[in-house]
Amino acid sequence: MGQRRGGLIAAYLLVLGLIAASAAFVFGVEGETPRIADRAAAAPAAPVTTGSLALPPKVTPPQPVAPEPAPPEPPPLKPALFRGFAPAELRGLIEVTEEGQRLPRVSPSGWMPWIAYARRFDPAGPPARVGVLMINLGASEKLMRRAIDELPGEVSLAFLAATPDLPRWLREAREHGHEAYLMLPVEDPNGPAERGLRPLQASAEPAENLRRLRAAMMRGAGYVGFVIASAGPVSQSESTVRPLLKEIADRGLAVIEINPTPATAAIHRLTVELGTGYARTADVLDYKLADGGVAGNLDRLVAWAGETAPEQPPRHGFGVLQPDDDAIDALLAWFRRRPERPAASFVPIIGHFECRDACMTRMRAQPAQLRP
Repeated sequence: MGQRRGGLIAAYLLVLGLIAASAAFVFGVEGETPRIADRAAAAPAAPVTTGSLALPPKVTPPQPVAPEPAPPEPPPLKPALFRGFAPAELRGLIEVTEEGQRLPRVSPSGWMPWIAYARRFDPAGPPARVGVLMINLGASEKLMRRAIDELPGEVSLAFLAATPDLPRWLREAREHGHEAYLMLPVEDPNGPAERGLRPLQASAEPAENLRRLRAAMMRGAGYVGFVIASAGPVSQSESTVRPLLKEIADRGLAVIEINPTPATAAIHRLTVELGTGYARTADVLDYKLADGGVAGNLDRLVAWAGETAPEQPPRHGFGVLQPDDDAIDALLAWFRRRPERPAASFVPIIGHFECRDACMTRMRAQPAQLRP
């Protein structure tokens, strides 16, 4: 865990007021204002006569009327899990090219997709934070369905870009509260095969790699950014990865790096230079040889994050795991036994991003992105 502590702490406090963030609320439905009941007026009594004298009609004194009940108090406002945008703003987050490609972009008003599509969370919990990212979803529809339907919404999901019917899965993930990412399709002999997409390769020309990257980008909408899953030839070659990261940054997307090594230091350096959100982890929660498996690794992550030190910022970290039934079962069991007052807040991955100087300059182009 030490590799990521220093790099992330510098700017992660941004997310305390930023990613928890802004704009949309769900209003409770107020009860109807009670109507005043109609009351029938009593007909005046006929005068009573005695001889030649007419007695005045008998007058019934008015009866007290019970006060009308006060209208019920509306329920408290509840923050929406995701920001709400007018249709015009949502259209502004998509570029339609001459070839008909639909690509993410920074909207004309300055909204960046990595903020616009992030999941909100409550900043009032413990300042220490942990999270989970399930990666490589898409090879099995059954496992995708389980991850979306059964896992808590705070668990973020990363889909293979070539997943069949990806827009539907991204939409359903969002409807269930999950923040969504795409896996960057890089050459990796040990990774899952991307069906129908050619991978990014260190041996390919920059223009060809950009074409392949855009082919992945246009597969869906509403995702926060790309996940680079391992240290391979692409991530270790700055000349290869620079134009790719520039395209990602220019389109307002974020980058997550898994298993960073000294050989991939260029990725972090370039995200700082290009001004995009960045997060990284070396914590593989379903590492088979770990004591206690997924639950044991999560317990250790929470214990580490919950440690306090004088005059030190709160710790935060997240782990990743592959989609399989055992991992999902273990994660669900871990959530069921969480204490009522945990040592660390469990938040989506957006709560673990850093945003440094160039990134903050871009954020200020749309001040609502910074509004708590």
